[in-house]
Amino acid sequence: MRFTRMLRVGAAVAALALAAACGGGGGGTSGKSLAQRAKDTKKLTVGIKFDQPGLGQKTPDGKFEGFDIDVARYVAKQLGVDEGNIEFKKAESAQRENMIEKGEVDYVVGTYSINDKRKEKVSFAGPYFVTGQDLLVRADNTDITGPDALNGKKLCSVKGSTPAQKIKTDFSQQAELQEYGGYSECLTGLSTGKLDALTTDAVILAGYAAQNPGKFKLVGKVFTEEKYGIGLKKGDAEGRDAINKAIEKMISDGAWKASLEKHVGPAGYKIPDPPTVSEK
Repeated sequence: MRFTRMLRVGAAVAALALAAACGGGGGGTSGKSLAQRAKDTKKLTVGIKFDQPGLGQKTPDGKFEGFDIDVARYVAKQLGVDEGNIEFKKAESAQRENMIEKGEVDYVVGTYSINDKRKEKVSFAGPYFVTGQDLLVRADNTDITGPDALNGKKLCSVKGSTPAQKIKTDFSQQAELQEYGGYSECLTGLSTGKLDALTTDAVILAGYAAQNPGKFKLVGKVFTEEKYGIGLKKGDAEGRDAINKAIEKMISDGAWKASLEKHVGPAGYKIPDPPTVSEK
């Protein structure tokens, strides 16, 4: 009997170890591709931004809206998952790779610029949108005319973001960079005069300008090219290909353009041509 109990305990320990190795929760931890998990469970957990008007925003009544949200839902639908079976999780810029690697999310749609450093940790589908870095200032500002006019200015961006890294690399001698956890914090500092400018991608800034008419303005001098991708588990080629197919369909059937016109068009932002979906 004692030997039998020992065998049972050993089997239980082995099962727990296997479960721990496989992981748990809503992300890419089962060993199956994203596409297969979606097909099997009919559920997805998606990382998004909560504080980007026009792109990814959580409203006061707990709903989610914006272009990125529409993209996330469209992709999910093409993977066989209804809107009501999507769980949205807040994915701050500095935490996106970590959330994907740990399996806390199945994929991230959150103004996530594709670059080689990030590709070391995650795979990307897309791009689904191409924009560029710009500056947002108070509406009465006349001396900040571009990135070369930041000498001595207090400039804000988000920790772990591509725009913040760009400033560190190319404009650290001019600007006093302040890195905050979210863009809404930068916006508060800009509003009170604690900060002189906010930098990130032009389409994000357009959303803030539209939300605060007459208070802020875009400088209108784009100085980078940013390709937004959908981040997923490293090496999941099947999942990546399925998402790419969904993005291509969203572009071809008009839903891509309609979403942009709805969410960022009112800010006067010129809708660009759709990108070529080519990420491998």
